[in-house]
Amino acid sequence: MYYAIVGAFMLLLPLLSIAVESLFFGAPPDAALIAKWFAFWAVGWRLLLAGFKQIAQPRYTAHEILGLKSDESLILVRELGFANVAIGLLGVLSLWVPSWRLAGAFAGAVFYGLAGVMHALQGHRNRLENVAMISDLGATLVLLGACLLVVGQRSAA
Repeated sequence: MYYAIVGAFMLLLPLLSIAVESLFFGAPPDAALIAKWFAFWAVGWRLLLAGFKQIAQPRYTAHEILGLKSDESLILVRELGFANVAIGLLGVLSLWVPSWRLAGAFAGAVFYGLAGVMHALQGHRNRLENVAMISDLGATLVLLGACLLVVGQRSAA
């Protein structure tokens, strides 16, 4: 289930949304459209759902994904959940508050970039942490690239 959720929210749903808006509504497939849908799905819904799971069931993230065996980490995982809910809400609400899109995409890029590097530095990663690392670093590239292109386009205008 974890693989399907990560694949859907980090890649499939943003790409499908970009394609639908571009093909059926005539939106240009540019950096702003990429930032819009990756902020909504990859930052918004992915982090919102992860946050709720970490708040309600911190043991899953601690034990299964991060490989931590001690229950002492559960309070920190729960606090990570609070941060994920906050960033996730920014991403989800950015669909209805367009002025938040770039902030949501940038916050997501920073979060995913730092988390991806942290995963990469772990000496012994399990398969779930490898998926988290790859998806985090991939999302970072897309989100940060879109942010830089949008800011560059606004500066040139």
